[in-house]
Order: sequence, then C-alpha cells, then structure tokens
Amino acid sequence: MSTTTPNVLLIHCHDLGRHLSCYGRDIETPSIAALAEEGVRFDEYYCTAPQCGPSRSSINTGRHPHENGLMGHYWLGWEIHDDVPTLPQLLGDAGYDTTTFGIQHLGDDAETVGYDAVGCESSRAADVAPAIETFLDQRTAESRPFYASVGIGEPHRQGRRFDVPGYDSPSPNQVETPPYLPDVPVVREQIAGIYGMIRAVDDAVDRIMTTLDETGLAEETIVIFTTDHGLAMPRAKGMCYDPGVETALLMRYPGVFPEGAVRDELLSNVDLLPTLLSFLDIDVPPGVTGRSFLPLLTGGSYDERDHVFLEITYHDKYNPIRGIRTSEHKYLRTFDDQPLVYLPLDILMGPDGRALYENYYGEARPKEELYDLSTDPYEQENRIDDPAYEEIAADLRGRVDAWMESTDDPLLSGDVPVPPEHCEVLRTYPW
Repeated sequence: MSTTTPNVLLIHCHDLGRHLSCYGRDIETPSIAALAEEGVRFDEYYCTAPQCGPSRSSINTGRHPHENGLMGHYWLGWEIHDDVPTLPQLLGDAGYDTTTFGIQHLGDDAETVGYDAVGCESSRAADVAPAIETFLDQRTAESRPFYASVGIGEPHRQGRRFDVPGYDSPSPNQVETPPYLPDVPVVREQIAGIYGMIRAVDDAVDRIMTTLDETGLAEETIVIFTTDHGLAMPRAKGMCYDPGVETALLMRYPGVFPEGAVRDELLSNVDLLPTLLSFLDIDVPPGVTGRSFLPLLTGGSYDERDHVFLEITYHDKYNPIRGIRTSEHKYLRTFDDQPLVYLPLDILMGPDGRALYENYYGEARPKEELYDLSTDPYEQENRIDDPAYEEIAADLRGRVDAWMESTDDPLLSGDVPVPPEHCEVLRTYPW
C-alpha cells in the first residue's frame, strides 16, 4: 500500500437500490461483484430519503435533508444551507483536487457545492467511463490527491421508461419480478429494461477499475460504490418502504480495508461522510448527525446503531413522511392526505405506473404505519392498530418525535412551504 494520502473515487449511480448480483439479485454484475470481493460489502445500509437530491445531500453533508436544507430537488428551488459544508468542500480544503463527473444533484453550480472542475457533463455510463479513464491517465506523480465523484445516470428511467434502445436487456420472461410488485407483463417489461441499464453500470465500473490498475493508482485509491435510493418502481422510489430506502455500499482500499468482508450492522448514508473524514484524519464539522463506522473497516470497538431515521418532504409533489427503521420494525408517519402509494411522475406516467396506480394503489394512506420486518419483510400488513404492537408503536413514535424536535424539523410548524421558484408541476400534479 502506498504511504501517500489516498485518492477517493466515489461511484454513485441512479435509482439502483441493491439490485446487484453481490446482493443476491438474479442479474449478472460481475465487475461490481469483483469490487465487493476485493473490499467490504455492507448489507444493511439505508438512505435517509428515497429520492435522488435529498439522499445525495445526506451522503455529502452527513445530515438528513431537513437538517441540511435540500428537502427537494435543487432545480425546484431547494438549497443546501450556506453554513453546511459538503464533502467536496471539506476534501478541497484538505488539499484534494475535486472533480465531478456526470450527475451530482447538489446544486446547479458544481463550483458552489465544492468542485474544482467538471469532468463530464453527460451522466450516461457510456460517456462517464471514458471521461474517467482520461482523467486517471492524466494523473502524474506530482498530482495532488484527487476526489472524483462519478455520478452514473443509469438505471434511471429514460423518457419515463426502462425498455429503451441501446442497452443489452434480457427478455421479460427471463427476469424476476420483485416480490413487492404484481407479476404482470408491463412490470416484467420494465424490469427487463432495468437489467439492461444495470449491465451498462457494471461495464462502466469494469472500465474504471481496469484503468485504476493500469495507471498504478489502485493501491492508493479508496473506491466507494453506492447509489441514492431504490429502483424507480412503484412502492420503491418516493416511498420509505425498504425497496425505496435500501441501498448498496461497497468500499475498497487494498491492504487497508478487509477483503471480501460482509457487514450486517445497521447504517445510514449520513454515516458515510464522518467515516471517510475520520479515516483521512479530517475534522468532522459540528452539526453532522451521522456516525462514523470506521471500526467496521479498520477494526476496533464499534457502538452499533439500533435505528436509522427516514424522511421525504418534496419530490415532484408534497409527500411529507418521517419514520424510523430498526432491525425488526418500521414506523412511518404521513403529515398530509396522500394516496396509499406515492408515485413520482417518472413512474406514474410510465407504462407500468399508471396501470398499477389505477389497479393497486388508489386508496388513501393511513397517517401511521407500523411493520414487523421479521415476519413481514415486504411491509404488507400495517400493525399500527394491533394491541400486540402497542408498546413498540409508542416507543418508535416517541423516537421520531424526539428526533424531529432535536433537529428542528420544519414539519413541526405545519406544512413546509414551497420555494417561490418551485416548479409548476407541484400545482398540476395529475392526482
């Protein structure tokens, strides 16, 4: 292992969840599986919010979206608070060259959120990979350590669909329908499209990892692979059920992090920033609410989490939810009248979204939900009114109340106002 300050290469794709072979899904992703075998795989890693910008804000600030300000997409008026430093800013201040490739979703201006340069505007895997190859080829022995944020757009829907040309997609008859969705042809068609896009992500990872080896940078680069939230399918993206908040996390640093290790401790993506900063011996800013899990990478004592908090406020529609997940239970509270399952517009207007909404998700959502994940992992049976779960409900309800109060959650004051420049879609949503 090199004794120099390590480079940091963060690969984060769009709407992936844990839909990878190394997490037991029936899709071949050999390059990402190899990365898992060469590093550490985290099996119980969850995002704070099942939507791209707010979740990424937690990765980059170590705070939940309602704490850092990005409660909705930046292009719809939301911003990270000026006094909240981001990961690229912190690494830049510590002497790193910082470059973003593809999507970053923190703000309209990459420089404002902390990047020195933009390495690639396109987020397509086929465009991002060669841009990273060129970037790595140009590093020299005199170069400062780099932080490269590699934002791959797949497997996000394209034109509200997944089954689009240009991807190596299998036949719909060859895929497995996720158990939280009805097994109908329109769902299988879109899942097959997702497979094709995920294969493109795997190909990009292969090119990036190969170039790290060829340039001699592999031994001195921390590689992190993750995503923002779950698949862009009903009951996943936009909802705080597990299919929406479960996310992949792989970390590799040859000779330092364990090889082929699997950890099942409960983690939140607010924990990534303090973990990385602690390893790099960079001060963790005050106000960070994530907790370092560095001992899981380097050994030593670790005070394991017993819960993670979940939230969503705005996506393309007001959908205020706050919740908590433990290893066995999930409690969710909705602060507004909503349909049973909220579908972001890219899903709702897709071929599967409208059909499923009209046939499965049209009823009203209860204000409180409680699920026993040990017996009901797909969150189908709401136990909130079951007397046998009364104490559990009271405990989790109280923890959410205390969290909201301690973090000055704006929902405590009523409906969160829409930023004045917010997109008209919030007033013309088809529900």
